[in-house]
Amino acid sequence: MRQKQLTTPLGTITVASDGTAITGLWFTDQRYYGSTMPIETPRGDAPVFRQLADWLTAYFAGQRPVVDFPVQPTGTVLRQAVWSVLRTIPYGEVRTYSELATLVTPIIGHNPGARAMGNAVGHNPISLVIPCHRIVGQTGDLVGYAGGLTRKKSLLRLEGSLAMATERVVLEKN
Repeated sequence: MRQKQLTTPLGTITVASDGTAITGLWFTDQRYYGSTMPIETPRGDAPVFRQLADWLTAYFAGQRPVVDFPVQPTGTVLRQAVWSVLRTIPYGEVRTYSELATLVTPIIGHNPGARAMGNAVGHNPISLVIPCHRIVGQTGDLVGYAGGLTRKKSLLRLEGSLAMATERVVLEKN
């Protein structure tokens, strides 16, 4: 296991790898920082860090890079299912917590509900790459991002979906 810090337009991130896959990616001031990274993880390099750095450069340049490097988050069966579904949400689109619960239902065999989705999304150990920022509240509110709502708003604006979240509010009210 290795860790490294990288700089992004939205702040410094710490990334962790088991030597093959990305196992963690956190903004250094986010909630649950380092939650799946052993305390004594040494700093160092791994080939996958270069791939991630290239992906981040393309992403923040407004491109739609494909995650073509291994990602291996650690979590419960429910969290793994949620993170798997998050990875299917297209760039520039958003989903609500209840929509996410509906998408997770066939995987785990029951509807876990929006609250369980919020917990799983909030504990996502690989921010940005597993796009938990694409989940919004039922009324389109920007809620529930461990990296902070200012960053969530910036990420949705970058992807062109901030207006989409706002439009959802208008459509649901009509």
